[in-house]
Amino acid sequence: MSEPERDLVGYGANRPTTGFPDGKRLAISLVVNYEEGSERSFAMGDPDQETLTEWGQYPFPPDIRNLAMETMHEYGSRVGVWRILDIFKRHDVKSTFFACAVAFEHAPDVARAAVEQGHEICSHGYRWEEVFRLSEDEEREHIRLAVESFERVCGKRPVGWYCRYGPSTRTRRLLVEEGGFIYDSDSYNDEVPHFTEVEGHQHLIVPYTPDANDIAFWLGNGMATAEQFETYLRDSFDVLYAESERYPRMMSIGLHCRVIGRPGRSPSLDRFIDYAKGFDGVWFATREEIARSWLGVHGGNARSAAGDVTAGRVFENHVR
Repeated sequence: MSEPERDLVGYGANRPTTGFPDGKRLAISLVVNYEEGSERSFAMGDPDQETLTEWGQYPFPPDIRNLAMETMHEYGSRVGVWRILDIFKRHDVKSTFFACAVAFEHAPDVARAAVEQGHEICSHGYRWEEVFRLSEDEEREHIRLAVESFERVCGKRPVGWYCRYGPSTRTRRLLVEEGGFIYDSDSYNDEVPHFTEVEGHQHLIVPYTPDANDIAFWLGNGMATAEQFETYLRDSFDVLYAESERYPRMMSIGLHCRVIGRPGRSPSLDRFIDYAKGFDGVWFATREEIARSWLGVHGGNARSAAGDVTAGRVFENHVR
């Protein structure tokens, strides 16, 4: 339980003043969690099945196949994802797909469309699974299987990684061991990228968010209307945009095809993108673009222990 160590300080008052391309002050990361077809289900041969559905956490009998749950997920791959892709195409913005490898294997046309439209494919695991429940050998093997699957289905390997709910204490070490990853998003502790040391390697974290996330529509006492989600996104944007006059900021927006893809919710995404595009210095970027930009500015300055560096005194977490 001793690794990784916690870092409750981060950048603190010494926030970096650079990190994005010239003139870009607020990076907006639209993230599509593409999980449909990789969720736990009896149809996939799993010993149990997903419980979170449009009806919340529904206690379905443990020995009966939940066809309602399965079809709610199928909506995302059959309908929702295409509505989301149409919105992105209409606004000419790029997103990052947190995609489960098996989900793309079941829907190669979705994978092909996402790649052809210029969206980044970040690995969301081999399946939509909690990797902290796997053994080290199982997790290592699933990382390898995911990389091979994306190479086969998408034509190239992912350079980013994001686990369901959270990583295991060994995930970053296994990603560095596998090689080819330039960042992961398994952190909710900041609003701009930061470094951590893993096995002597400076590893970049591009943090994610649980709040500006459409999963609130599926949670008890959560959001009910598109207007509520749009308002939350606008309020978040306004605060971050004002702060970005002094230092770069990043706004992550979590999306799920089976959630925001519904016709009564999708207008919130459409209207928010239109709103944010009206401001100077806003950069709709993939997480790979954000990571490479940050690495280009700060990567050479990262040290193996917390301390100040040029370009904004980057404080790092470190794994022992």
